[in-house]
Amino acid sequence: MLETDFESVYKETFPFWEDITEAEREHICSNSMKKNYQKGTNIHDSSECSGVIFVRSGCLRVYMMSDNGKDITLYRLHSGDMCMLSATCVLKTITFDVFIDAEEDSCCYMISGPAFMKVSDNNPKVKIFSLETAVSRFSDVMWVMQQILFMSMDKRLAIFLLDESSRTNSDIISFTHEQIARYMGSAREVVSRMLKYFANEGFVEVSRKGVKILDKKRLRELTL
Repeated sequence: MLETDFESVYKETFPFWEDITEAEREHICSNSMKKNYQKGTNIHDSSECSGVIFVRSGCLRVYMMSDNGKDITLYRLHSGDMCMLSATCVLKTITFDVFIDAEEDSCCYMISGPAFMKVSDNNPKVKIFSLETAVSRFSDVMWVMQQILFMSMDKRLAIFLLDESSRTNSDIISFTHEQIARYMGSAREVVSRMLKYFANEGFVEVSRKGVKILDKKRLRELTL
């Protein structure tokens, strides 16, 4: 991978790129790697500073895990998204552990944590960008917590189905009940019962292919 290939992407991605020196740009590029991950591969766990992850293609799942092995999805990263929570050596105030898996076959750029931290320590604009990126993800995390703590299951499931439909531009949600439960931080049995209720009400159709939305209007009414 040529450094110029990294630079062409970073120039479009980082708002601070033209504000750092040429030597600093070269330092970031020379400490970047292109990595391809197969679906299901663990990319980051709590024991390391993987660095800054930029998703070129595919989808990553960021989640937390309890001591007994139960996990909850915090958010997902798609093409063009960036994760700073994997760079704990850059943002040392992050005191909780996150895990990241490839949800699909994915191509990522990985910027070394120490290399990014060196440039960040010398440039306030880089530090501000890092913090703003992390804060935006914390907003996603708080939205997940809000749903789990304060929303009814039917409302949460309706929001999830409508969000996925909007993201994929399709009325078919190609996830298993187990996957939906994992994304929502719930149990498969609970999701299955609620989907059965939705199907009986004519909101959706459930099959082996996934969940097909039949009545978006009535689903949206549940989210109000």
